[in-house]
Amino acid sequence: MTDPQQPHRRNPRPPAAGARPCPGTRHPAKPRQGFIRLGSPRPRLRMISLALTLVMLAFVVRLLQVQAVDAEAYAAKAGHGRLATHTLAAERGEITDRRGIALATTVDAYDIIADPFLLTPEQSGAKDAPQQAAALLAPILDKDAGQLEEKLSVPGSRYALLARRQSPQVWNQIKDLQRTFAGKAADGSEANVLAGIVQESHSKRVYPNKDLAAGILGFVNAEGRGGGGLEAQLDKKLSGRDGKITYAQSAGRQVPTSATREFPAVPGSDVELTIDRDIQWAAQEAISRQVQESAADRGYVIAQDTRTGEILAMANAPGFDPNDISAADSGSLGNPALQDAFEPGSTSKVMSMAAVLEEGKATPETHVTVPNRLHRADRLFADDVDHDTWYLTLNGVLAKSSNIGTILAVEQLGRTQRQADDVLHSYLRKFGIGKPTGLGFPGETPGILAHPRDWSSSQRFTVRFGQGLSLNAVQAASVYSTIANGGVRVAPTLVRGTRGAGGKLVPAPEPERTRVVGAKTAKTLATMLESVVDDEAGTGSKARIPGYRVAGKTGTSNRVDPDTGRYKGYTASFAGFAPADKPRIAVYCAVQNPTRGSYFGGQVCGPVFKEVMEFSLKTLQVPPTGRPPARLPVTFRPGE
Repeated sequence: MTDPQQPHRRNPRPPAAGARPCPGTRHPAKPRQGFIRLGSPRPRLRMISLALTLVMLAFVVRLLQVQAVDAEAYAAKAGHGRLATHTLAAERGEITDRRGIALATTVDAYDIIADPFLLTPEQSGAKDAPQQAAALLAPILDKDAGQLEEKLSVPGSRYALLARRQSPQVWNQIKDLQRTFAGKAADGSEANVLAGIVQESHSKRVYPNKDLAAGILGFVNAEGRGGGGLEAQLDKKLSGRDGKITYAQSAGRQVPTSATREFPAVPGSDVELTIDRDIQWAAQEAISRQVQESAADRGYVIAQDTRTGEILAMANAPGFDPNDISAADSGSLGNPALQDAFEPGSTSKVMSMAAVLEEGKATPETHVTVPNRLHRADRLFADDVDHDTWYLTLNGVLAKSSNIGTILAVEQLGRTQRQADDVLHSYLRKFGIGKPTGLGFPGETPGILAHPRDWSSSQRFTVRFGQGLSLNAVQAASVYSTIANGGVRVAPTLVRGTRGAGGKLVPAPEPERTRVVGAKTAKTLATMLESVVDDEAGTGSKARIPGYRVAGKTGTSNRVDPDTGRYKGYTASFAGFAPADKPRIAVYCAVQNPTRGSYFGGQVCGPVFKEVMEFSLKTLQVPPTGRPPARLPVTFRPGE
């Protein structure tokens, strides 16, 4: 038992290893040999700190690269699957006639597409889902079921275009089928064979009048761009500018709460033409009928406002339906009235007469003795019929369309043949021959008019009556419009103006005006051209219109076969204007290679001219002038 008076003592414990002894205590005994002492941890800590610093530095560098240096690239990669961007197609502008009647317009349409992955057995639940889907869609899309099945069965494919630009009615039929067969196959089993069929909204170009003015309008190709005619020429104005929309998507669907970024589409401008739909229809009906009755290759009719140069009708036969160019004959595509170059024949004689009158070398009463044959250069020239010597006035030379009389008249233009050639060539150029019309139409031909130094020995004489030079139908109509307009050529136009989003018409630039001959010469020519139609000796009696004074000229020329490059067949033509004493409308008709019935211009094209002119005068409500025509002499008696 411990004495409470004595202090408590504990047995001392050995000091901890490495502990320093307290002052005043005894040192413990030295450790035995072989005892292991722990090293300092500081080097290890330094190495761990350095490694962690390097790792953090790598993370920082990588973070800077991702968020600063390559931020846009990585954002694009990140958004590739998350964001969807779709084009917002701009609405194509309308093309209308001068009264605002639609000739070409745009309606809603759909591309029918499919996701073949959703028609695999695993996804659809049917082993033959592509075959069943193709059988259901083929009659609606008017496609071959085998071809559709092939598109729907491509391994690994996520996109298949089944049909382009289908109508809303077609897509509604497909939606009805999808509702009918939702969750089951055609045989009633548990499957969905139409799950992957969707649509992409587009637009479709429609021509409500079918083939009417097709040569002018052209067509739109599969990409929605102008493929010909004014659709191609004015494509930039008509097509507008596409927009786009970007949004977040999930499983192919837009996330409702996500923000969208949209650049709206800018619709194309509407284009108003100078064409009158009704006159265009009358011209197209008349020329189509005549081409068929004559078993001809083709034909064209131009109607033009003589005061403004505006084209009221430009009809071709045969034509095509721009709603379905796949069914069109390749030879009928285009606009032959502007793209065909042909020798005009006697309708060109009015330019020779204009030069003779303007230069003061003759008057309508000047006597011209016309033999049966005329020897010039290396050949004998003749008229279209054999005859005894004709005693004609200059007016009679035009009325009876004498080649020989025209050659003799033009010789008065110079003291030498070369001088006469140069003067005639200058007038032909001023009338617009050998130059573009000014329409800028795709594929338009300027015609062919060689320099007089390049004319052959016989060509220098044939040019005088319309052979050895070429033009297009619009150029020919413009010649007669120039005479009708008092000798001032107004460049032809097809476009009156454009209408933007505000609906206000922005007029097209004013056409170029060129003085070709004086007003007196033009008036004299108009009176002479009346003799062609009104006088019994004239060749254009079939172009007469009761109540109206008509000025006109027939033409029958040898035709160059485009396949062989040699003369074969004829070009029959008629050109003129009315009312002759107060002109308003000029009409030109040409029929290429008529092979049934007559091939003379007065017989083939005279009736077409009359039909189109009569309809145009009534449509535009042009009244007769009521003035009696001037009677110019056609012949003279020898010795007078």
